Order: sequence, then C-alpha cells, then structure tokens
Amino acid sequence: MTDFRTASGALPGRVWKKPPFIANPWIRYGLFAVTLIYLYWAFSTLPFNWTRISEGLPRAARIFSGGFPPSFERASLMWTGFKESFQIAFLATLLGVMLSVPIAVMAAKNVAPLPIYLLGRSLIIISRSFHPVIVAILFVAAVGFGPLAGILTLTLYSVGFVGKMLAEEVEEIDWGQVEAMRSVGAGYLKVLIYAVFPQILPRQIGLSMYQLDSNLRASAVVGIVGAGGIGGTLMNAFGRYDYDFAFAILLLIIGIILVSEGISGWVRKKIW
Repeated sequence: MTDFRTASGALPGRVWKKPPFIANPWIRYGLFAVTLIYLYWAFSTLPFNWTRISEGLPRAARIFSGGFPPSFERASLMWTGFKESFQIAFLATLLGVMLSVPIAVMAAKNVAPLPIYLLGRSLIIISRSFHPVIVAILFVAAVGFGPLAGILTLTLYSVGFVGKMLAEEVEEIDWGQVEAMRSVGAGYLKVLIYAVFPQILPRQIGLSMYQLDSNLRASAVVGIVGAGGIGGTLMNAFGRYDYDFAFAILLLIIGIILVSEGISGWVRKKIW
C-alpha cells in the first residue's frame, strides 16, 4: 500500500488538533455543568440588597462628581503622608528581605535538613496566611497607631512573598557549583556564600524591587486602619467628605506607583 506524504512528512488531509485538557468528555462536560450549577446557586443564595445597590449608584455619582477637579491646595499634607508611607515601605522591604534570605535557605529542601525545612516552610505559610489589613489591625492593637504597626505588618508581608520565591529559586540552582565547593572541603556556610547566594542574587534584587513597589501600594491600604502613612490621610479626607482632596491623594498614589514601576523595570532590565 502506497503511503503518500507531504514534504514535511505529514499525511495529506490530516490537521493536528490540540488534545483537550480533560480527555474524557463525560468528566469535561460534567465539570462544566457543575460549575454552572454552582454559579447559579452562589448568586441566588448570596444576600444581595438590590434596593440598597440602586440607592448607592446616585451616591457614587455624587462622590465622583465632588472629586473633580482634584484639589492640591494641601500639598504639604499629602507630601507628609507620602513621605511616611515611603519610609514604612522602604524599612519594611529592607527588614523583610534580610529576614527572607535565611528563611528561604531553611525552606529549600535541597540545602536544609528535613526538620529545618519544615520549620522554614511553616514560617512562610504563616506569614502568607493573612491579608496585610488583618495583620495591621492586630499590630495596631498590639503596638498602637502609627508607622511601627505598618512596618511590622509589611515586614511580615514581605517575608511571606520574598521568602517563598527565594526558596524556590534556591531549589532550582545549578548543583554543580555546590559539588565543586564541597569537593575542595568547603563548609556549609562557605557553600552558601560562594555557591548558592551568587546564583540567586539577581533574582533577589528583582524581588526586592518588586516588593518595594508592592509595599508602597500596601502602605496606603494598611494606613486606613491606623498603621501610618498616606492611607490615614486618605481615610480622613473621605471621612470629612473632602472628595476633591481624596481624589488628589489617589492621583498621587497612582503617580507614585507608575514611577516606582518604571524604576523597578529599568533596574530589572539592567540586572538580567
């Protein structure tokens, strides 16, 4: 029997199709039906107050109309809040990255014994388990209103993210460099310093820049619950129905994040 093939080796008239994610059609369509049923059940049982929503739309329109044009008359107050937010974010990022390095080594299974690995992973899981606002409320209750609560909150937030990413980076290092150091009699600490840390340094710098950017955003949120920064200024503006000043603060936050994103992108491009 003659086998007619094209120049590329494929049989004529046959088109390749990507196989479905779930091969069994009963399971595939069954999951789709279950998803639709769940969505219907969720929306039908959640207590949506449509009357209040309809009454809130005109209120939202008044807020937006009252916010334009934004007022920058109290620029000094905005600058004070931003300066505090930046200080909180910078210190929290610095402390968080410093703590993340040893925790990441503890949480990497290829360089840490099992008990230390479990302890490191537990620390990362605990620090990632709660939203920064919840942590900020706890620290405000513990140490009082002000920037200290914000620094502690964002430090814990930084450890959860940076520690997890660095631990995964340590687990993916080139093991040949580690073996080369061990072959010349290097101890555990020297292996970390000369074989592990140089491989994760570019990633660590990139993560630090990203975390600083993230902490700048989060500092505005945790400030709303009393953890210092420009979030407190924003909350006070909304509380006084001073919407034009509140929108000016929002524009300042957006501008700061845009500048921070541009700088962090430029630094990451230079590193990699």
